[in-house]
Amino acid sequence: MARRQGMATPNECAFTPGEVVPVVNRERCESKGPCTEVCPYGVFTIHTLSATDKSRLSWKGRLRLWAHGGQQAHATFAERCQGCGLCVAACPERAITLERVG
Repeated sequence: MARRQGMATPNECAFTPGEVVPVVNRERCESKGPCTEVCPYGVFTIHTLSATDKSRLSWKGRLRLWAHGGQQAHATFAERCQGCGLCVAACPERAITLERVG
């Protein structure tokens, strides 16, 4: 998969693990999974959204969740993230952002 201009490769990451974390926008994620495929650090998993997270979604978000089998990407191992941005570039819904910790 091609990477977007300006995105780092794993060898060019400017952050150490734990400095940045990926955040998944629950309203946008459609669990297509490219984030799990491109992440060299194994940060993402795809699984069923919790009842609490589901209750926070808008009507449109709940409909999208239902249409995609009730599953979404999760940054299960966010502490491993080194900020390469490959997940951001790979997400077709633009549902992932990287945020600095602290």
